[in-house]
Amino acid sequence: MPAICFVFTTLPDAEIAGKLARNMVEMRLAACVNILAPCRSVYRWQGNVQEDGEIPLIIKTTVELYPALETYLRQRHPYDLPEIVALDISQGMPEYLSWVAESTGQPQTPAQS
Repeated sequence: MPAICFVFTTLPDAEIAGKLARNMVEMRLAACVNILAPCRSVYRWQGNVQEDGEIPLIIKTTVELYPALETYLRQRHPYDLPEIVALDISQGMPEYLSWVAESTGQPQTPAQS
């Protein structure tokens, strides 16, 4: 079974988050994307402390697809330096992890009759 990872990013609003999430699933870069409730982020940027509202995403994919997913996010993310971090999944329900692997990558071709 392919190695699975969860990728985290944050976006500035629900519209962008929804559009990117749907595209990642449609493109089979992700099996599922959770769009979480808005949060408030406090961070240092260019020497100043900033506070902004953000929409967190949890993206389920394979380790093999991570480079393509990162490229996709880098090209479409509105931030100069987006948070794009991945956590490898070392354990989980085998059926769920199989579903993530089967739901990503190349589209499945219908069986020949």
